[in-house]
Amino acid sequence: MKNYVRNYIGKGSQIQKMEIVKCTVKMEELLKFVHEYEGTDYVSFEVAKMKTEDKFGRTHTVYCTTTEEAMEEKPEPKKAKGKKKPEPAEVDLPF
Repeated sequence: MKNYVRNYIGKGSQIQKMEIVKCTVKMEELLKFVHEYEGTDYVSFEVAKMKTEDKFGRTHTVYCTTTEEAMEEKPEPKKAKGKKKPEPAEVDLPF
């Protein structure tokens, strides 16, 4: 099973009265996600609106999504509900 992991690389703000989001990205972080396709280097990233703006007034976040192979977790056996059976009492046998 694959897990999608968001690797945050920057943030941005929407420009007033326009449908443009200006983003700032750390090149050091961006270069980690360069991939080659038919001899040309590319970086794929997403820009998403945050629920609330941060203390610097930024309203959007920038991230690269990668996939990781998830280890399958085996479900733990369920414990039986109810009363626990009493352990048999030791019996003194005559022999």
